[in-house]
Amino acid sequence: MKKKCSTFLLYFLLITYLELINKLLMFNKLPSKEFLVVLLFSASLSFLFSFLSSLGSEKVNRRITLFLFVLTTAFYLYNFLYCSLFSVPFSIRDLELVSNALSFYEIGLHLVNTDLIPILLFLLPFVLFLLYRKNILYEKKKISRKVVLFLASVLLYMGALFSLNLDKTSLYSPYNLYYNLDSITTSAEILGMFTTQRLGLKRSLFGFEEKIVSENKVDTKEETVEYNKLDIDFDTLIANEKDEEVKSVYEYLKNKAPTNKNQYTGMYKGKNLIFILAEGFNSIAVDEARTPTLYKLIHEGFQFNNYYSPEFLSTTGGEFQAMTSLVPTQEILSLWRNQHPNIYYAIGNSFGRLGYNTFSYHNWFYKYYSRHITMPTLGFNNFMGCQNGMEKKINCSWLPSDVEMINATFDTYKGNAPFVTYYITVSGHAPYNFTGGNRMAIKNKDVVKDLPYSDTVKAYLAAQMELEYALETLIADLENAGILGDTVLVLTGDHYPYVFTEEEVNEISTYKRDEMVEVNHSNLIIWNTNNKHVEVDKVASQIDVLPTILNLFGIEYDSRMLIGNDIFSDAEGLAIFASRSWRSDKGTYFSNKGFVGDADDAYIASMNTRIANSFTISKLLLEKDIYSRLNLEEGE
Repeated sequence: MKKKCSTFLLYFLLITYLELINKLLMFNKLPSKEFLVVLLFSASLSFLFSFLSSLGSEKVNRRITLFLFVLTTAFYLYNFLYCSLFSVPFSIRDLELVSNALSFYEIGLHLVNTDLIPILLFLLPFVLFLLYRKNILYEKKKISRKVVLFLASVLLYMGALFSLNLDKTSLYSPYNLYYNLDSITTSAEILGMFTTQRLGLKRSLFGFEEKIVSENKVDTKEETVEYNKLDIDFDTLIANEKDEEVKSVYEYLKNKAPTNKNQYTGMYKGKNLIFILAEGFNSIAVDEARTPTLYKLIHEGFQFNNYYSPEFLSTTGGEFQAMTSLVPTQEILSLWRNQHPNIYYAIGNSFGRLGYNTFSYHNWFYKYYSRHITMPTLGFNNFMGCQNGMEKKINCSWLPSDVEMINATFDTYKGNAPFVTYYITVSGHAPYNFTGGNRMAIKNKDVVKDLPYSDTVKAYLAAQMELEYALETLIADLENAGILGDTVLVLTGDHYPYVFTEEEVNEISTYKRDEMVEVNHSNLIIWNTNNKHVEVDKVASQIDVLPTILNLFGIEYDSRMLIGNDIFSDAEGLAIFASRSWRSDKGTYFSNKGFVGDADDAYIASMNTRIANSFTISKLLLEKDIYSRLNLEEGE
């Protein structure tokens, strides 16, 4: 009789294969010594599945095995596709985000098309299973055998936990990722996808206290230099605080270096502000001849040569970074949507306290990404989008026009100076095609029809033309109203066009970009007619936009309360990415292959600690309501 394969071996081969494929495709990394932990957890899970597949008759066991095989395959495939789109693995906290961002079926079709080979690799075990399913042992097992399978699962699980103790010192060791840190991307790489998702579910249900990692105390600042900081007695706060997490935040803020005021402090004091979060905008969309307005705004006045728009969970992550100067994660964004936190220094709040009239507009549904909830936390209580007023002013059918939004709203705020107006554009959104899924691309097709690029790239450039025309319209309106000189324009993209493959990005990039860091290289516009041309080479990102604006407008704030820094301060330039990769003025750290640049191991370790703390502090500032606890208004 031909020997049949046990269900344990079937599951172990399946899970190990999927974890390996996941590591190779998502992180471009071969297994290292930490993969032993993944193997132990996989073996434990395989024995558990084998136990479940032995509980019934042979017929029932066959069905259970098929169900678990399909479920496991779907689990890993879904996580891969999700990470391919959003650059981070799925979290249970992302359910609302998924329902929003994946509501455009064309994006899903594009994703399937671009990732077809990886999808087939994930489905290969299932195909083999269907071909050889008769060679698997489904027999009904004795109780003693069932007990053995269950105990084996438990013992291997305990062995996996014990193996975590082999390294407790490395920042991203399996031990720290399992017990102390909430880094879903690094955890998926080191602990494996299944263990990461299990931990995420547990932490979502029962909570999780992430630890702040000890950093070196900052040097005493020069007394002759003015800093963006408030007079806060942290020593007394620490002595009187009973909540250990709150106390740790106070310790961190006390020891954090504030940023200095500088020659640009207050240069825009009293002026109006128009802030634009531009959908899918990236420097690859800019051309001097095709987009003269964008080119002018980027290269006149402040020109930021090393600016990044890191993709964190689609548009909502980019918006959160730029508006709050905090790091977005699944947990933080969920907290933002559901708990109405006090985000004291958010742009609308900061300007509103000075008596500015605040306006915010979006040319898509006003409840998208729960903006009807999140906008008030940013200081915009009169937010208008489609379905709460905008539909009466513009055509809200997909895709709406940025030009129409400017034309429909400018008169509502032009006579209400001083004002801060926040526009969230949508014309540059994916999918990028000329076949009916993108009305703006079709509208502007003639502008790009002769360009030597693929249709997907040309459709992207055509869609971005609507932003160009919207800016041209806005500047003309401001000039005609006589307030152009009194108004500052700020524009940042929310993320690069993440549905693009690396090859598509590089079709129109002026240099070769990698898919982890440099795809996020973009432009920041901070422009006023009175600006002199200044080139800024410091590394910066979306998270630096808020403190830079606060400093330029002379708004008093405590720079220690924000993760980003005023770009014009003496703080070192830094861009943080969802994978916990980073770029500083000294080089680039890739989470999957290490540091490229000129720095020693101590510098790299200190920066990794700083990045880890940036994630943790961002969550605790909101979760523990630190801005409210500190009574910041008393210090201003």
